[in-house]
Amino acid sequence: MPQSITQAFVQQFDTSIRMQAQQKRARFEPRVTDRGNITGESFTANRLDAIADTPENTTRHGDTVWSDANHTTRVALMRDFYQALPVDRADEPKVLANPSGSYMDSLNAAWNRRKDQIIFSAGIGNAQTKDGTLVPLPSSQIILNGGTGFTKAKLITAKKLFRANEADEQADIPEELFIAYTSDMLEDILSDTTLTSADYMAVKMLQSGDVSGKWMGFSWVPYERVLNTAGVLRTMAWCKSSIHFGTGFFEGRAQRRGDKKDTLQLSAAGSVGAVRVWEYGVVALDFV
Repeated sequence: MPQSITQAFVQQFDTSIRMQAQQKRARFEPRVTDRGNITGESFTANRLDAIADTPENTTRHGDTVWSDANHTTRVALMRDFYQALPVDRADEPKVLANPSGSYMDSLNAAWNRRKDQIIFSAGIGNAQTKDGTLVPLPSSQIILNGGTGFTKAKLITAKKLFRANEADEQADIPEELFIAYTSDMLEDILSDTTLTSADYMAVKMLQSGDVSGKWMGFSWVPYERVLNTAGVLRTMAWCKSSIHFGTGFFEGRAQRRGDKKDTLQLSAAGSVGAVRVWEYGVVALDFV
């Protein structure tokens, strides 16, 4: 049998480009207050604080004493982003797999992750007022790590804060609560028998290894890019009305670059902004 027959063997080349596993959709955008399309360099959120309880009237025919209604305004500054990928003109006829579609999908995925980062940072970071003052998330809304991972006690404390602030599903205007969870939090939860001992939890979590959905009063949103400060991780829980988000524009474009030997350039550009409107509607949870 001729051994040279191996020289006639053929290879089946891939005709598709397969994207690496990654977060492709914006997970926070539909879970905050969407202000829609924004025209201008910023957008505002007007706030009206609660007034004092109705005072007792102890003087007949007395003078009117007005109460004070405190108005304040928060400002979300729009931020611009741009990203581009090249496809060299000379490379296009040399590949079976056209990269253009996959490149644009990658640009969209990167844009959606950026939107989540903007919303997350707005939730746990500083909020700007109309006069430029930066308002941090108060310590009363931060559950410190205490040298432990994510625990049932921290989750209960977070739920307590939302109830005390009238910012949960029992409020007169019911609020849906969300919490961003990481793979580390998933590990801690599935390892905590106090969270998974109930029959429903055992079936839901232990068999499927899944904590998404709604339980313990929160809708759970997977998100790996939480704040990491020297090994201490910080995630957030929030109600929908507490964070506002707006989009100035978003545009994906494919064009030939005459100044780059007719290279095909695929690009995505956009402008977004977000701001925390109410401190009582966001809780930061630290864990190690």
